[in-house]
Amino acid sequence: MRFFIIGANGRTGTELIDLALARGHSVTAFVRSADKITRCHPQLQIAVGDPKSTDMLARVLPGHDAVFSALGVRAREIFRPVSLLQECAATTVAAMTRAGVDRLLLVSAATLFPGGGLRFALVRWLLAHQIRDLLETEQIVTATPLQWTIVRPPKLDVGVSEQYRAQIGRLPDGAWAMSFRAVALFMLVAAEQRTHTREIVGLAQ
Repeated sequence: MRFFIIGANGRTGTELIDLALARGHSVTAFVRSADKITRCHPQLQIAVGDPKSTDMLARVLPGHDAVFSALGVRAREIFRPVSLLQECAATTVAAMTRAGVDRLLLVSAATLFPGGGLRFALVRWLLAHQIRDLLETEQIVTATPLQWTIVRPPKLDVGVSEQYRAQIGRLPDGAWAMSFRAVALFMLVAAEQRTHTREIVGLAQ
C-alpha cells in the first residue's frame, strides 16, 4: 500500500515511517523541511510543504491509499490558545476530497473521553487550550464522508513495545501510558485491514 504521513518528523510519525517500510509499504513523508527526515529507503519519498495549505497537500496526495495525521503541538505552546490541529484538519480533508483519497487515520488524545478521575481532570484543566483544539479537529473530521479513524491514546512514552489494547468509544481499563510505536502499529493495521472506519478508538498498552 502507499501511505501519506503528515507530521512525519514527530515521534508517532517516525514510528509510522519505520513500521510501514518494514511491512513493505511505500511512504510519503510530508514535512516542512526535508532535513528533518534522516531515514533513507527506496520506498520512502519526502514531500516538502505546509500542512495548513490545501493546495500543497492536494498536489502530492493523489495515488495514496491512506493518510495518517500524527501532528502535535510543540511543548512550549501547549498552555497557549492554539488552533494548529484544527486548521490542519480542515486543509487535510479538503485536499483529500480534491485528490480522491478517502481513508484518514488521525491521532487525538484519551483526555477527550469523559471520566478518568482526578488525573484526567487535572490534565484537562492544564491543557484546556489543546483539548479545545483537539475537539474542534475531531468535529471537522467526523463531519466529513471520509473513511476516518480517530485514535485516542493515553500519555505516550518512548519504548519498543508494540502491544496495544483497543476499545471502541472508550478508553480501555488501566490505560495510563503506552509507546508511540504501539500507537503507530495500531494505525497501520487499521489502514491495512480497513478496520475501525468511522470509529473513535481508545488505546492502552
